[in-house]
Amino acid sequence: MIASHLKRFLLSVGAVLALIAGILAGTVGTAGTAQAATSLPCDIYAAAGTPCVAAHSTTRALFAAYSGSLYQVKRASDSTTSDIGTLATGGYANAAAQDTFCSGTTCIITKIYDQSARHNDLTIEGPGGNGGQDVGAIANALPVTAGGHAVYGVFVSPGVGYRDNSTSGVATGSNPEGAYMVTSGHHVNNRCCFDYGNAETSGNDTGNGHMDAINFGTECWFSCSGAGSGPWVEADLENGLFFGGNGANSANKGNSSEFVTALTKNNGTSTYAIKGGNAQSGSLTTWYNGSLPTTGGYIPMSLEGAIVLGTGGDNSNGSDGSFFEGVMTSGYPTDAAENAVQANIVSVGYATPTATFPVAGTAYRLTNVNSGKVLDAVNCGTANGTAIQQWTSLGNTCQQWKFASAGNGHYTITNVNSGTTLDSVNCGQSNGTSLNLWAALGNLCQQWDVTKVGSHYTISNVYSGNVLDVTNCGTANGVVVRQWQQLDNTCQQWNIAP
Repeated sequence: MIASHLKRFLLSVGAVLALIAGILAGTVGTAGTAQAATSLPCDIYAAAGTPCVAAHSTTRALFAAYSGSLYQVKRASDSTTSDIGTLATGGYANAAAQDTFCSGTTCIITKIYDQSARHNDLTIEGPGGNGGQDVGAIANALPVTAGGHAVYGVFVSPGVGYRDNSTSGVATGSNPEGAYMVTSGHHVNNRCCFDYGNAETSGNDTGNGHMDAINFGTECWFSCSGAGSGPWVEADLENGLFFGGNGANSANKGNSSEFVTALTKNNGTSTYAIKGGNAQSGSLTTWYNGSLPTTGGYIPMSLEGAIVLGTGGDNSNGSDGSFFEGVMTSGYPTDAAENAVQANIVSVGYATPTATFPVAGTAYRLTNVNSGKVLDAVNCGTANGTAIQQWTSLGNTCQQWKFASAGNGHYTITNVNSGTTLDSVNCGQSNGTSLNLWAALGNLCQQWDVTKVGSHYTISNVYSGNVLDVTNCGTANGVVVRQWQQLDNTCQQWNIAP
């Protein structure tokens, strides 16, 4: 009898592995077709007995049979919304529909649809215990290609967040689950918390073990000795971003590739695992697979079943991050299923278009969209510490700026008159941090992201994630230009032209 049961068990395992192997073979196609895969991530998980209970992406379908909407955008000109679907069943996003709808104005992403039958849609997050009302990501801020198609990811900067506090099927209590997301190793910071996964339903920190989310960034809440400089895939289990074990884990070396696959899984009672890989090539690396934290409150877990994207469980919303796709499963996924999912992700061929703007060496004026005034070095100062303001265009070099690549899509911005660099004062990360001119130091506080917003741009500090902001939307000469979290308004948007 035991032999008979064992034989049936082995046959069952073999059948599942064979099915996954078949799916894996079907996922490796040629990027650029309408849809290269015959089975997509949620088909793979379902075949392995751990179905998706949430599946979110602005770039593609995550079920081979999915033909519904991926996300919703709202345009600033008239507050009208439009759903963006796929080009074909199981295919890539119809970004051209977004471009047409948003032409001549700015759009934000207001909803990311759950492709599973659970309808766990993500909408813009409300106030929480450690963050106020969030705003939506700018819809065209993160252009990429997937499967050879132009699509858009979700560009998260401080103040951007999405949530669903009333979900169906997502793990609660000590039930097991898995999750992955595809993100970027080049758009990160060290502020809390760029998360995707299970969070509190109240928007408050309700204690250890009440979260089970993937975190990606350069935060180090425990010892990072021997773990490199990140960014790291970490597990946000509440009141700790864990590299593994009780927090510290020198084996978690992180991943700074342009596109990153980040995975966690948690059986709810004893074990969790952290994995990651290059989303453009290769296989997964297991950085941790072992006991849940033994420091109290994590064994067993006390999950609440909300879903969060871009913030911590209490809406800590100071983080930078990029989101392209992600799922949550019911049950603890097998390694074989996760390997097949990674192979499918790699087959997509995520890529970043070559930047053609701004042009190195060209002198630009930065004109605020709201006020019509330009970015100006106060009194044409040349000394370290010269303050930054807005002023009527005078046609002089004190109001001209040159951009130079700092790597990973970032820029330094140099004043033409002084030759000194636009700098975040004392590397501040809080709202209201001042700007000044300073000699080049080669640090992240003097590096900036230039992000398309309709036909305009935002300029955000790489270290803090905060954007250039005209104080209180002032329109007069001399109004201070500072840093602030994203508000989706024109006081933070700039025209950049020679």
